[in-house]
Amino acid sequence: MIYTAFIKGKNYRFPDLATLLAKASPRRSADELAGIAAESELERAVAQKILADVPLQHFLDQPLIAPEVDEVSKLILEQHDAQAFTAIQSLTVGEFREWLLAGEHDLSAMAFAFTPEMVAAVSKIMRNQELIAVASRCQVISQFRNTIGLPGRLSTRLQPNHPTDNPRAIAASILDGLLYGSGDAVIGINPATDNLDNVHTLLNLLDEVINQHQIPTQSCVLSHVTTSMELMQRGAPIDLVFQSIAGTEAANRSFGIDLAMLAEAKAMAEDLGRGSVGQQVMYFETGQGSALSANAHHGIDAQTCEARAYAVARAFSPLLVNSVVGFIGPEYLYDAKQIIRAGLEDHFCGKLLGLPMGCDICYTNHAEADQNDMDNLLTLLGVAGCNYIMGIPGSDDIMLAYQSTSFHDALYLRQLLNLRPAPEFEAWLNKMGIFNGHNCLANDQSKQRFLNQFKSLPQF
Repeated sequence: MIYTAFIKGKNYRFPDLATLLAKASPRRSADELAGIAAESELERAVAQKILADVPLQHFLDQPLIAPEVDEVSKLILEQHDAQAFTAIQSLTVGEFREWLLAGEHDLSAMAFAFTPEMVAAVSKIMRNQELIAVASRCQVISQFRNTIGLPGRLSTRLQPNHPTDNPRAIAASILDGLLYGSGDAVIGINPATDNLDNVHTLLNLLDEVINQHQIPTQSCVLSHVTTSMELMQRGAPIDLVFQSIAGTEAANRSFGIDLAMLAEAKAMAEDLGRGSVGQQVMYFETGQGSALSANAHHGIDAQTCEARAYAVARAFSPLLVNSVVGFIGPEYLYDAKQIIRAGLEDHFCGKLLGLPMGCDICYTNHAEADQNDMDNLLTLLGVAGCNYIMGIPGSDDIMLAYQSTSFHDALYLRQLLNLRPAPEFEAWLNKMGIFNGHNCLANDQSKQRFLNQFKSLPQF
C-alpha cells in the first residue's frame, strides 16, 4: 500500500509501511547510515502525521518481512492474540496512543494483542513523557531464585568483568558490588574469551560465591548459547542461559542462532531445575542497530527491528531482557539525545510486549555523551519502572571498554525514588549486615563482618 500526503504544495509519497515507519522515526544515525531516514524534519513530521492515521490492522495485513522467508515474522503472527486484539482492532496508531495514555486498561493482559510493529509505530508519535507514563504502568514479574519486577523494587546486574578473566579480580568486584547492595537481578560476567574451560572456571567461581554465602540470586556467564549448551552437558553449574538476539532471522543467523536452538537451550536449562522460586532460565540482550550491522535489516528502521527482537525474547519467557542501548556506538546512536530517546523507546516497547525489561544505560567513549547524560536516562528509566540496571565498578567496564552505571548509581536511584532490591535479596542484605533494614547501607563494622567471611574464598 502507498501512503501519501499533499502538504505545503508538495506531494509526499511513502511506497510501503516499512518506509513510512523509517521516515517517522525520531532522528537516528543508524537509519541515516542505512539511507532510510527522513531527509528533513518536515518529512519526518509528515510521516508521523500519516502514520497516526494508519489502522493497526495494517500491521497484520502487511508484514514488513514475509513470514515465508523470515521465522521472526512467522513467530510474530503466531504469537498474536486475535481475541484480545478485538478490543483495539478498529483503532489507528494515533487512537492507539490515546488508548494507552487513557490509563484505563490492564496492559499486561493485552501484551500478545500487540505486535512489535504496532508498539514501535505508536512510540514514534509519542513524547518522552508519554513513553515513561505508559511504561510505568506495565509491571512484568519474573522469578528464578528471587522475584524481580515487583512494584517499588529496582534490581541490578552485578557485572564484574575483567580483561583477563582473573578470578581474584572478578571476586573482588563481586564483593564490591554486594557491599553496595547490587546483584539481585544476576551476577553476570562477560567472559574475555568463550573458551569452554575458561567459562567453566567462571561458572564454578560464581556458583561457589552464591552457595557459600547462600545469596538468593542467580549467576550467568554471558557466553554464546552453544557454549552454554556444551557446558550443561558437561555438568557445569549454569543458572541462566544467555544470548544476544535480533529482530530478523538473518540477523539472528549472523549471531549463529535460530529459534530452534534457543528452544533447545531453554529446555536443557529447565531440566537442571536450579531455580528455587521460579524456573525462568533465559537472559537476552538486544540493541538498536544490530540488524543493520549484520546487513540484515531488510530496509526496516533500527527501532522497529529492535521491537521485533522482543517477539523473539517473549517466546522463551525470560528472567531478564535488556537493551544495551548505547553500546554499539555513535554510528547507530550518535549522541546523548539519541541514546536517551532509544532507551525510553526500548523500555516502553519491551514492557508493552510483556517483557521483564532492564537497560544497560551506557555509551562508548567516542559518542557525543557523558556520565551526566547517563544520569538523566537513569533517572528517567527509574521513573518509568525499569526492572533492573547494571552495576559496574566505577561505571567503567575495563574489559568491554565502555561506560555504564555504577553500584553508587543504583543506590542513588533506590534512595531517590524509594525503591528496594528484590525482596529475597533485600532480606539477605539485612541478614548479612550490608543494609540496615531501612534500604540504606549499614555501618562499616557490620559490613566488615561480611567482608571477613568473603575473604575465606580460595580466590582471596
